[in-house]
Amino acid sequence: MHESHILGKGNFSTVYLGEHKGTHTRVAIKKIVKLGAKNKPEMLKNEVDILKKMEHPYIIKLYDIFETETELYLVMELVNGGELFDRIVEREQYSESNAKEVMRQLFSAIKYFHELGVVHRDLKPENLLLENERDDTNIKVTDFGLSRIFLDREAPEMMKTACGTPGYVAPEVLQASIKGYDKEVDMWSAGVILYILLCGYPPFFSENDPELFELIMNVEYEFHPRYWSHISEEAKNLISHLLLKDPKKRLTAVQALEHPWFSNDKDSSHVPMDPVMRESLKKHNSERKSKIQLRE
Repeated sequence: MHESHILGKGNFSTVYLGEHKGTHTRVAIKKIVKLGAKNKPEMLKNEVDILKKMEHPYIIKLYDIFETETELYLVMELVNGGELFDRIVEREQYSESNAKEVMRQLFSAIKYFHELGVVHRDLKPENLLLENERDDTNIKVTDFGLSRIFLDREAPEMMKTACGTPGYVAPEVLQASIKGYDKEVDMWSAGVILYILLCGYPPFFSENDPELFELIMNVEYEFHPRYWSHISEEAKNLISHLLLKDPKKRLTAVQALEHPWFSNDKDSSHVPMDPVMRESLKKHNSERKSKIQLRE
């Protein structure tokens, strides 16, 4: 594979642009060096096993797997629109209507993999990719490296490992070793994403992780009038039913899709992004990329 075909690089992997010889369909080929990833074989196997089960329009598709003694190749659906938040920062305007379309797709994807018994555990802006450069809302959920499969859907075992990304983790994740947690952590993360989409800054923020985690544990956030006065009450209501400390009281993906916000035909697509909101989102977009993940 030629250097000019590189789409991206990670610590132990490189993503190349490829093409199916028969159909000429373009794909992304992720080459993983086994020696570099030797400390994370279970995470790698887990992601592959989960992606093989997925068949959904808003989830990245794994087409095939090839393996040598030293390398693993994942042939995946090609998406070249970049990260959702990068696109928002670039736009001249953004709207509640756009956010609604993005969240409809995200909740649809969550509903799908929750019904399969899969919990993502790391939903965040980096893992929402745009399908192409022309569309601002058609997303693909990716990176199932921290996901888990429930063996018994009727009585899934509680997870007790703290993982995810600071700012997006649910309160119960921070107490994982004591109480454990379940699939509702994904709905909390979705609530954080929706909040940022609508105002340009995160509901919970601190440069100090212990302080950040305290804000999350106490569910300390608010809808500041300066940034939220033009946002519908239905949107705020949906967020307030996702960012709940008690996971059993949080809306499920099915319930979220049935929320009145999605049937509200208010169209604010003509409303330009507030300059202050734009700068706030740009700052947050830069900060979040420098944050260190909580990994297993």
